[in-house]
Amino acid sequence: MEPNYRRCISCRKIGLKHEFWRVVRVFPSMQVQLDEGMGRSAYICPQASCLTMAQKKNRLGRSLRTAVPETLYQSLWQRLTHSSLNESVS
Repeated sequence: MEPNYRRCISCRKIGLKHEFWRVVRVFPSMQVQLDEGMGRSAYICPQASCLTMAQKKNRLGRSLRTAVPETLYQSLWQRLTHSSLNESVS
């Protein structure tokens, strides 16, 4: 089976699907959530630079064609700081 490649909406890097965070606009409710659900998806690198750029330039909102709630960005930032803490411990 062929690997699934995706592109980061901020830095445009192409990589395997599991290297990115997935943000989904769920159909038909139009809610935006992380990781699961069927609908329109956008992928972003788990890096501060990509997250900053996506938030500043509304790249997630444009990709998903809907408003992205501030709470979703807060969740992504928490995930980023949590994952960087885990890397520094190990």
